[in-house]
Amino acid sequence: MARLTEKEQQEVMRFIEAGKPPPDKYRFLLFDDKREVELVWNGKTNEVTNVVLPFQTIEQVDEPRAEKPEDTAAQQDLFALDSRGRQLQGWTNKLIWGDNKLILSSLKNGPLREEIERQGGVKLIYIDPPFDVGADFSIEIEIGDEIFTKKRNILEEIAYRDTWGQGVDSFITMIYERLSIMRDLLADDGSIYVHCDYRVNAIVRLAMDDIFGKERFINQIEWAYKTGGIPERFGFSKKHHHILFYSRGENPVFNQLRQKSYVPTLPEPHTSSGQRLGVRRDKFCELCVNGSPGQKYRMVIARDIWDNISSIFRNDPQITGYNTQKPEELLNRIIAASSNEGDLVADFFVGSGTTSAVAEKLGRKWIVADLGKFAIHTTRKRMIGVQRELKSTGRNYRAFEILNLGKYERQHYVGVNPNLREDQRQQ
Repeated sequence: MARLTEKEQQEVMRFIEAGKPPPDKYRFLLFDDKREVELVWNGKTNEVTNVVLPFQTIEQVDEPRAEKPEDTAAQQDLFALDSRGRQLQGWTNKLIWGDNKLILSSLKNGPLREEIERQGGVKLIYIDPPFDVGADFSIEIEIGDEIFTKKRNILEEIAYRDTWGQGVDSFITMIYERLSIMRDLLADDGSIYVHCDYRVNAIVRLAMDDIFGKERFINQIEWAYKTGGIPERFGFSKKHHHILFYSRGENPVFNQLRQKSYVPTLPEPHTSSGQRLGVRRDKFCELCVNGSPGQKYRMVIARDIWDNISSIFRNDPQITGYNTQKPEELLNRIIAASSNEGDLVADFFVGSGTTSAVAEKLGRKWIVADLGKFAIHTTRKRMIGVQRELKSTGRNYRAFEILNLGKYERQHYVGVNPNLREDQRQQ
């Protein structure tokens, strides 16, 4: 223990007698052997919610449906005769509407936890939380040649106001508690990837060091792309996002990926008289361009700079109209690396549904959630499309159910969902 001056001792005693904790500086003076770097912000607390609310089933989607009403009969006949793709039994995937703090707490502490553990636990979490401090989070929707702005409903407005109302302090309070519960929900061999940009990257990195431990940091992946990022006044174009990759334990599930490393094409060396010199050849592959020899490359361990995945373009066939949508190739790489077929993956800021779509196509089980009804409806529609795609190509798929928490009214959801059949509206 460090030696305190008489004045410092008197100050510490005044705080103790008043029933208040001494200033932070005394923790390091009194317990010198515990000295360490610590992340502190206005509103920080170690308390994590453990509330358990009941999940209610809004809808269960258990087979691919026709895209148009007039195609219903023909498609049902087609599926009746087509036995190639089938619905898998057992685990039902879950799309959950509500505040993800309450969802995470209810998954961790409620009856669904036992079912999750039977599946081997959550092996992978990917999240892409909102990191635009000060944004209003309205969504632009393109319908034909017109663009409409979709405002948040009252529940969403309250939640996002609480998240961003005090700027960065409220953001880190929000993300810290959620990351803490996610860590406890992960399997011992699970991993988490957190997507962010320059605005909150440093904050999230420090928070994850605090929660998971610096020794659990694996990579900071840089996803570099060519669109957007034009400086308003001066500076270099911002054309990359950060993805922080941490593990829960010492031996996470990981499948080493490889990529092509291209070798510059150089003229073969000759002597001054023109004679070719013998050169040791390494093991290279060669790309063919229109039948002719092309650039040489070798397969190497994948780097943490991902500059070969394009962002979503306006005319991209996978586009949903969700303005923060990420490309499927990005999630394909993450899910392929940090999970195996049959593993359970999760995304608690699912947005446009990219995580669930890629997980389904790769044969993973999934739990995804979002506060926004537009996100839930977008993901629902997208996953029905994925079911159809898998069915038509002879691949298996799983049913999924749409759940909400007891705090949210089922009828409010049903009333704004024109895609539900009449019999489902009456349930």
